Amino acid sequence: MQYFPQTPQSLWIETETIPHFPTLKEDISVDVAVIGGGIAGITTAYVLMQEGLKVVLIDADELLKGTTGHTTAKITAQHGLVYHELIKHFGKEKAEMYFKANQEGAELIQTTIEKLNIACSYDQHTAYIYTNAQEYVKKIEQEYAAYNKLHIKGELKDDIPINIPVKAAITMEHQAQFHPLTYMHALVKQLDQQGVMIFEHTEAIDIKEEKNIKVITKNDKTISCTYVCSCTHFPFYDRAGLYFSRLYAERSYLLAIKPIKAFPGGMYVNVENPTRTFREIIHHNEKLLLVGGENHKAGQGSLEMQHYEALRHFAKNTFGIEQYLYRWSTQDLSTLDNVPYIGPMTKKHPNILIATGFKKWGMTTSHLAAMLLRDYILGKRNSYNELFSPIRFEAAPMVKTFLSTNLDVAKHFVKDKFDLQNQNICELQKDEAAIFRIKGKRAGAYKDKNGKLYIVDTTCTHLGCELQWNSGDRTWDCPCHGSRFNITGEVIEGPAKQPLTILNIEE
Repeated sequence: MQYFPQTPQSLWIETETIPHFPTLKEDISVDVAVIGGGIAGITTAYVLMQEGLKVVLIDADELLKGTTGHTTAKITAQHGLVYHELIKHFGKEKAEMYFKANQEGAELIQTTIEKLNIACSYDQHTAYIYTNAQEYVKKIEQEYAAYNKLHIKGELKDDIPINIPVKAAITMEHQAQFHPLTYMHALVKQLDQQGVMIFEHTEAIDIKEEKNIKVITKNDKTISCTYVCSCTHFPFYDRAGLYFSRLYAERSYLLAIKPIKAFPGGMYVNVENPTRTFREIIHHNEKLLLVGGENHKAGQGSLEMQHYEALRHFAKNTFGIEQYLYRWSTQDLSTLDNVPYIGPMTKKHPNILIATGFKKWGMTTSHLAAMLLRDYILGKRNSYNELFSPIRFEAAPMVKTFLSTNLDVAKHFVKDKFDLQNQNICELQKDEAAIFRIKGKRAGAYKDKNGKLYIVDTTCTHLGCELQWNSGDRTWDCPCHGSRFNITGEVIEGPAKQPLTILNIEE
């Protein structure tokens, strides 16, 4: 039986049509250049446009085809077991700021929906964090105590409305969910109508810091501006910021199904491994269910279809499955202390701003980022600046994560150089890939469904780590810093900028 759609496809992308825009073909001059056509970049361009600034928005691919188009689309300040840790490492005042800042991000979404009258399946729900692992019960209780200290409305429970074993749970009231691309389509329409320049297939590759900042594109065009807002995953320009060592990438997976059992409402995520998250969406008057999880570091999971199979097994046993509709995966970046980096890239680059490291909560934090970047550009004081500053340093959480993350990078850099398979390249089946040694070089070979062979040098063009095959998405993924390449070696996701070398077996 064919359980899943053969090709990964996001429900959001499949059910919403976003307009296309041209490639930048001439030099231009603006007040602000926003790099990245996801929810953070588009929202930043939108709030800056409202202030009367001349803005350009560019994306290396097409708008909203990245993480925004592959999200669970929860609008929430309940970001896992975060508040106890924030109080412990940052203090009560900053923990309270974190909550209020994300609530303001959520409120901006709601007010924008009301202002523009966007029919995007927005509705409010209670959010649940739960566990069935005894070792996490105390952590749930500590998080509830943090809620009380911060005056966050929630309850400590020993069950949830879903019929699965639960030892402890905590709720956060008045959170929300929506169709992210329907919402973003309305913002893109506003940008276009108000004269904001939008360009797709326009990759920013460098910055020249002269009297004005000059963003250089891959096709050698120049955008002159006063400020740059890099709203990409890894900052496309990383002069002295070393963000590749201060961010780590995680993949996760989603199924969209038509369930057999009625869903009681709410948004759910557990805290132990394997991760499980689920919530309902009503699309064309039909109730669908999103079931996700299976988080792992990029390039380091088991075979990708095994993750989908684990979600299928959970969904079937918990909700029943009448029909499989979509499957997709996504990649999220986390910072060393799990607080996003929003603001100037470094002290020496006050006009180059970044917004990244949203972990898995980009719907809310992207809007928070847009407000912070707007206020910084306008010279307005914002009390949240220090908390989210990319140049902050909190020794306790950051040093430990920095060391463990980069030791993991070193381990894969060495180990994967010698990770080869014994089968002959001629033995590859259709839609199968493997690692070989070709004329002394570690090579990855993939045979497509028509029998055509694609062979690439699997050394990542970022810092030389060895790539692993992602069978679910048919990509080559880097286990060190999360770069991803398609079967022809083109970069899908950075920090890598250069494509892989194509190898010819007959040479």
